[in-house]
Amino acid sequence: MSLIRTANVCKSFGELTVLKDINMSVEQGEVVCIIGPSGAGKSTFLRSLNQLEKITSGKIFIDEELFLHRENGSTVLRLEQIKYKQLLLEMGMVFQSFNLFPHKTVMENIMLAPVHVKKQSKAEAEKKAGELLAKVGLADKSDEYPARLSGGQQQRVAIARALAMEPKIMLFDEPTSALDPELVGEVLGVMKSLAESGMTMLVVTHEMGFAREVADRVIFMCDGVIAEQGPPEKLFSKPENPRTRQFLNSIL
Repeated sequence: MSLIRTANVCKSFGELTVLKDINMSVEQGEVVCIIGPSGAGKSTFLRSLNQLEKITSGKIFIDEELFLHRENGSTVLRLEQIKYKQLLLEMGMVFQSFNLFPHKTVMENIMLAPVHVKKQSKAEAEKKAGELLAKVGLADKSDEYPARLSGGQQQRVAIARALAMEPKIMLFDEPTSALDPELVGEVLGVMKSLAESGMTMLVVTHEMGFAREVADRVIFMCDGVIAEQGPPEKLFSKPENPRTRQFLNSIL
């Protein structure tokens, strides 16, 4: 079953078209990595799924339900507000920058949305937050403030915060790009364990080793289109598109 599916999704910023008829899906339990050069439209596509960017045209389906349909910049169909918000909450997102609240402790950062959005009790949210901190290897950092954590630790807190909303799918937008090289591994380790636990994941990444090892499918984007996709062993060893070969030869 597709948790997310898009049909002919386009996105323009004025005269600049950055997404051109994107058709793709992510199945339940699947890990999909999106790779490609800077400016390919990868992050814009990810942000379009959870409505941080408004698509110009196309359809987005969540849980096989038509979530949004736009044409020529105008909304043709959007679910009624309650259902719309419910489906949005099924997507957790982790950004390049950690976006933690600096004036709140690690525990408070993780508890905030479950208490205020999902209306969980503080006791329930605190228990869940503690479990998630243990899961990302930060059980001893619950009372720290973000400024006292390394970049890798802050990103692991951001992952725990997204998981606290119990999403069906996790979206990762280049989650290691802002980290010093020696901190990348600890974040990728958490993401790998999430994948092994069966979490559905859509990951925009420059980490080719992670994509090769963890992904069920790799999508190569360039110039706003999906140029090629397939299992990592095929895409990395025998890419069919010349643009894919050129990109991989430049970075591997």
